[in-house]
Amino acid sequence: MNSFLDLLFTRHSVREFTGEPVSEEDLETIVRVGMAAPSAVNIQPWAFVIITDRAELDSLSAKLPYAKMLDKASAAIVVCGNPEKDPQFARKFWVVDCAAATENILLAVHSLGYGAVWTAVYPEEKRIDIVRKACGLPDTIIPLNVIPIGVPRNKDARAVDKFKEENIHWNTW
Repeated sequence: MNSFLDLLFTRHSVREFTGEPVSEEDLETIVRVGMAAPSAVNIQPWAFVIITDRAELDSLSAKLPYAKMLDKASAAIVVCGNPEKDPQFARKFWVVDCAAATENILLAVHSLGYGAVWTAVYPEEKRIDIVRKACGLPDTIIPLNVIPIGVPRNKDARAVDKFKEENIHWNTW
């Protein structure tokens, strides 16, 4: 198998971190890879907030119900959508476009030897408000998710094979 397919098949959600740092250079690379994602009509309706401040990570960990692992993560990336960037395409497709950017981010994190997990924010209004306030986001910017990033505690963890033959249909349902 080629190395890219191996990367895809071995990526998995990491929820336990050592607390070791993630370099600024790696975080910038990770976000650059996020921005390389496809988007409807190339509008790129995304924005990213990189959080490395320990107090902010701990605060979000305490407030977000499914992001408790932020207390040991070294960084987090908040993937945000800007539906106002384009009245036609961004309003309709910002979630899909930002999801594509998120997947690129998760793959980049894994390729650099770190771990990460997608923790949902949107469409939960309470979580949106928490993240919006924590990051100082304008009302027009919507946080899709928070991605905790760090050095995995268990470096031997492996991805689960999610292939299911019953989910494939050839030519017709």
